[in-house]
Amino acid sequence: MSNKSNLVSFVKGIKPSQKTILDNGIRVITNSIPTIQSISLGIWIDTGSQNEEISNNGISHFLEHMVFKGTKKRSAYEIAHSLESIGGYLNAFTSKEHTCYYARFLNSHINIAFDVLADMILQPLFDSKEIEKEKGVVLEELKNMEDDPGDLIQDYFDNIIYPSHPLGMSVIGTKESIKDFSQFKLIDYKSKNYFASKIVVTAAGNLEHQTIVNLAKKYFDNFNLKNQNKISEKSNKYKPTNKVYLKPIQQTHIILGRNSFSATSEKRFSGYVLNTLLGSGMSSRLFQKVREKNGYAYHIYSFLSCLKNSGTFGVYLACDFHKKEKAIDLVKKEFELILKNGFTKKEFNRAKEHLKGSTVLSLESASSQMMRLGSSELYYKKQYSVHEVISKIDSITLEEVEKTASELLQIQKFSEVQINPSLI
Repeated sequence: MSNKSNLVSFVKGIKPSQKTILDNGIRVITNSIPTIQSISLGIWIDTGSQNEEISNNGISHFLEHMVFKGTKKRSAYEIAHSLESIGGYLNAFTSKEHTCYYARFLNSHINIAFDVLADMILQPLFDSKEIEKEKGVVLEELKNMEDDPGDLIQDYFDNIIYPSHPLGMSVIGTKESIKDFSQFKLIDYKSKNYFASKIVVTAAGNLEHQTIVNLAKKYFDNFNLKNQNKISEKSNKYKPTNKVYLKPIQQTHIILGRNSFSATSEKRFSGYVLNTLLGSGMSSRLFQKVREKNGYAYHIYSFLSCLKNSGTFGVYLACDFHKKEKAIDLVKKEFELILKNGFTKKEFNRAKEHLKGSTVLSLESASSQMMRLGSSELYYKKQYSVHEVISKIDSITLEEVEKTASELLQIQKFSEVQINPSLI
């Protein structure tokens, strides 16, 4: 049997996800994987830093930290101990558009795991003393990010792409906003942004769908029903901009990027193929040209980040300060070559196989499947089967990718952000 036939057989053998919407609007989505013994469980809130203002920037992320610091039932230690004592794992993250609290554990421990996650979301104490201590922790996290130019430059870039929109603000927040958080602000923000219609419960692993539904009903049946936060759509006007920052570092870090299309755009699949061809992996155009053939950079890749209503596209690289102009020139010349000559059929087909392979490989992890269930529901309000995704990638034509390239690779529409060594 050919590799392609094996892939098709594997994809067709994947069980479809199941979805139930509770009476209060909470969505429960699961994927059963009976061949493993674990479960990955996530409780998603459709709220992130885009819901914030300048005055409370970072509060979504800070709230996520604070739910680990004690509830009416458990101390901070008891929260951590509850999952670790049974060999499980507990964590959370906040992004620009949503917050996720998640755990991984043996399937026999589903009741305790759900109880802990629900307890954190439903009954956090937001103790004033703990808030003051956690400010110090988050300020250290902010310093850590500021000490990592690879992370910091992404915030600088987002601020250029979204200059008048919350998406341009840091997820962590600023020193000033973090220091100003209080128990009242956390309670107020949570009451306005954590409500039933914004909650998605996802689980993947050795489970029964109805078990997860019953637990969601048990804990969240009377959860905040009303959407108290009427968010007005904020306009955003992008204009290509060049900015240079100085830091006491060794390399120059650069992003050449621009605004792009959203996660719901039909262009996204041709965009993902283009991104793979341009700068994803060691065989990509930019890796081969800038690193392998010329040795100008160690890190170089392209990215396509699609959000609900917008997106970004660009190239990141880190190189010696004295080689930066040559490296940037090579990137721009590669854009010109693609616009002039397009791609070969061989590299185009290789990029599609790369995308399909990475999609299928992600299915071998229950945690990845749980994350995929949540992000798909929040972005599309539906689940695309793996077969649908693979079929969509297969259907993309070389002409579509080259058309997307002609739209995205117009260098005059790109912004340029640099973090340069301050001691040069």
